[in-house]
Amino acid sequence: MGWPGRLELNYRRDADRTLAHDRHSGPLRVLQSLYPEGPGICHNVLVHPPGGIVGGDLLHVEANLQPGAHALITTPGATRFYRSAGEPARQSVTARVAEGARLEWLPLETICHSAALAENSMRFELAPGGEMMGWDIVALGLPASGEGFDSGHYMQRIELPGVWLERGTIRGDDKRLLDSPLGFAGHRVLATLWFAAGSPMHSDRRNALLDAAREHASIHVLARTAGCTSPHAEIVVLRALAPRVEPAMQLLNGVWACWRELGWGLKPCTPRVWRT
Repeated sequence: MGWPGRLELNYRRDADRTLAHDRHSGPLRVLQSLYPEGPGICHNVLVHPPGGIVGGDLLHVEANLQPGAHALITTPGATRFYRSAGEPARQSVTARVAEGARLEWLPLETICHSAALAENSMRFELAPGGEMMGWDIVALGLPASGEGFDSGHYMQRIELPGVWLERGTIRGDDKRLLDSPLGFAGHRVLATLWFAAGSPMHSDRRNALLDAAREHASIHVLARTAGCTSPHAEIVVLRALAPRVEPAMQLLNGVWACWRELGWGLKPCTPRVWRT
């Protein structure tokens, strides 16, 4: 039998402080709220004590940000989907960002082991005036250790309703997708970073975000496998393919830092848990 887990996070603004209230059931927790940037921005670390998601597990995270709240949510380590005996393993995230609120969804990488049956779904609902930055890094197998991704599947969905939808299934036996020059060209790490708003961004602001990401990517080791586009007036998206997690994380971290200053006038504040 699988192990269900649910975590609900509610953020509200109280004077100059963002307060967080959480409720959980099953194996999902949030560590103490941290304020390394001052009281206005709440940093939370999500913890899944079992250390991995297996067949039959169903985990759901829900985050609600009230007007004016600002939350940065991350994880202390990789999310791992392990091989399954037959049942799929599912994880879903739903976030709602109200007017004037900001969300930074910055989990560390997701590792999909060979023979896993993994389903990962994310939905972000932004009200007019609400904004977010988020990223998603997926490693198929363990590229640095030589563990392949030869069987099973990884299904993913990232959605900003009416604005952007990423949906697809990667199968371990689909060598044309995994190895073709028109597919992943042998890379086993897929990285995506986005800056999104609940209403259309002014073209000058959107172009500034695009230019900053492209300039940063152009001098990075992943320059040939990275690109930045704006498929909708409310979003800018950076994508990259990489042979390992580390260069992908380095690229996304650098662009996130640029976008934070450019889009919100905030200096980057790297969560302490990333440095341990």
